[in-house]
Amino acid sequence: MKTKYQIIFDDIKSNILSGAYSVGEQIPTELALQETYNVSRQTVRKAILELSNEGFLRSEKGSGTYVSSQFRSKAAGGSSKRTIGVITTYLSDYIFPSIIRGIEGRLNEDNYSLLLASTNNDVAQEKKALEMMLSFGVDGLIVEPTKSNLYNPNIAYYLSFKEQDVPFIMINAYYEELEVPFFCLDDVQSSYLATKELISKGHTQIGIIAKMDDLQGKYRMKGYIKALGEAKLRFHPEQVLSFDTETKQVLSDSLKTFLSENREMLTAIVCYNDEVGLEAVNVCRQLDISVPEDLSIIGQDNSYIAKNANIRLTTLTHPQEQMGRDAAEWVIKKLQGKKDLRNSTYYQPVLVEGETVRELHLP
Repeated sequence: MKTKYQIIFDDIKSNILSGAYSVGEQIPTELALQETYNVSRQTVRKAILELSNEGFLRSEKGSGTYVSSQFRSKAAGGSSKRTIGVITTYLSDYIFPSIIRGIEGRLNEDNYSLLLASTNNDVAQEKKALEMMLSFGVDGLIVEPTKSNLYNPNIAYYLSFKEQDVPFIMINAYYEELEVPFFCLDDVQSSYLATKELISKGHTQIGIIAKMDDLQGKYRMKGYIKALGEAKLRFHPEQVLSFDTETKQVLSDSLKTFLSENREMLTAIVCYNDEVGLEAVNVCRQLDISVPEDLSIIGQDNSYIAKNANIRLTTLTHPQEQMGRDAAEWVIKKLQGKKDLRNSTYYQPVLVEGETVRELHLP
């Protein structure tokens, strides 16, 4: 539980970092802050004093308290080694260690250090990570967006980086409301190829499991629909199972219901990624559905968990480490003043055959 002083401190700092209070602007008076937060004058003064000590505010006797730019120079002088910030949704699982390894390897070649943060796909944690990067004074930033298919309340922080000429690039997805460079897998093509592979094996009743609060899920759904349309196959809404970051915790239960209700109809499913694909394999075992004899399953991303599972999942490639290297390279070149850098890069996926898809022999 935050103290009242901490709430005032955090709110003013957030307003400065997001640009709601600009450098040189006078903040509300002590009396106004007392009334807003229903606190004593002493509490307000404590917050202002600490913000002043950290270079965020300066007080002029008889005039008021103003936003200072000193925190930027303090941050810049805080480290002799040039630093690139990296914010990803997750750090230690799935494809993220490979992406970070690629970033770190390239940064090390030019003697840049890395400041790492994760959001757990939560916008409140993304806000904290962005504030940390702004406070530290990173030279550049590589970001995997949080819940990229939804409105993001932290856009002001990204605009602050732009105003300060701090180059940043996004990976895996991007915020459509921002003009921002990005490196992404061609997610439409990935799911399109997955669905097309199943169609080529004779499957006509193909379901999809899609995560819909991320842009990747939106585009992977689009690829699935595109492939069905080209093959003149009907889209069945009941053969779609959507989930988001919060409902992922109960995905196994949703999968049991989904596969039980559709077991007489579905012969194949396209999964949002390998993690979901292997979860579907596990649920099939519980329901006595044989993979691939009764149900063919395709994952996406060619992650290490797909390679190391007790069944080789058919999947599509993801650039992983190469994407990390390329993003770091882009930031370094931008800091070196290079012009005409590409603002968008799509990596093309390739099918990786496994043991979870079979050819359907229809009577």
